[in-house]
Amino acid sequence: MKAIQKTDNEVTLAELVDIIGGDIAGDANKPICGIAPIDTAGKNDITFADSAKALKQLEGIHAGAVIVPCSFTSSVSVNLVYSSSPRLTFARALRYFYPKSPPDAGISRKASIGADLRAGRDVSIGPSVVIGDNVVLGDRVCLYPGVVVGDNVKIGDDSEVYPNVTILADCYVGSRVIIHSGTVIGSDGYGFVPDGDTHFKIPQVGIVQIEDDVEIGACNTIDRATFGRTWIRQGVKTDNQVHIGHNVTIGENSLIVAQVGIAGSTSIGRNVTLAGQAGISGHINIGDAATVGPQAGVSRSVAQGEVVSGTPEMPHRQWLKVNRIIARLPEIKKRVDKLEAMVKKMTGNGEAKNG
Repeated sequence: MKAIQKTDNEVTLAELVDIIGGDIAGDANKPICGIAPIDTAGKNDITFADSAKALKQLEGIHAGAVIVPCSFTSSVSVNLVYSSSPRLTFARALRYFYPKSPPDAGISRKASIGADLRAGRDVSIGPSVVIGDNVVLGDRVCLYPGVVVGDNVKIGDDSEVYPNVTILADCYVGSRVIIHSGTVIGSDGYGFVPDGDTHFKIPQVGIVQIEDDVEIGACNTIDRATFGRTWIRQGVKTDNQVHIGHNVTIGENSLIVAQVGIAGSTSIGRNVTLAGQAGISGHINIGDAATVGPQAGVSRSVAQGEVVSGTPEMPHRQWLKVNRIIARLPEIKKRVDKLEAMVKKMTGNGEAKNG
């Protein structure tokens, strides 16, 4: 397994911009040999600035070039690369200077392989990997050490499964999927029914289906469906320590941030953002392009494009007003106590006076 290493290729600014995009203002022949944060970038490094605070630093920096927004107009003595999305252009530069080396192909002698494995070209299977029966691996799949793959699992081309991931029986993983360490795909959904004073376990006989171009963070738990599938659609990105319950569907290109929990049978639309530590109740719908704020508790369906925050959830603007009031509650309490005392005094200790 090869580590990610920085390339030693030196390029001119013009050559780099041909790769990452943008428009140059300055010396197109400036040699660029690295990439660095704005506060440490040297004379042959490229960096970026996309906030007002960072843009104010440009006059004093020593970088070889800076990626800036197209709207930036100040005159500075540094080579500029104008971009409609400086952060994206910077990410492309990072990928250029730190290309990811393909892992060494082959199956480790220390791996345990079940019956009827069907593996594509240039597959890499590390030591201590355990693969069940009737598993299908596409071309250039990489299973890092300690991965466990259950019976009848299918993994598509160019997918990477990092150390100590478990993909349990019958689950499906698409192409170009990245699954980070410690994640469990296909654990039993949380299904029990009362049986007197005890709880009878409902068999969980469905699967997890993960489509193409998904990235799953470290230590996620994605439960298999009771029936049917728990479904992670194309382009979804989850952060670390996310829990997705049984029969949940997450729509294309949605972002699920750290420590989010989604209860069973909830449907998340396309391009949804669930911010950190949000909790989503079961059997509800979150509409396309909706946003749920950090630590929100969502107990009802959220409409398309709606932005909600707080517990219980409410429109974000309303939540901002509520938060401002909460901060003033001690002061408001004092004023209410004072008003109550005045009313009691005016009405004879609270007893209404007869006319």
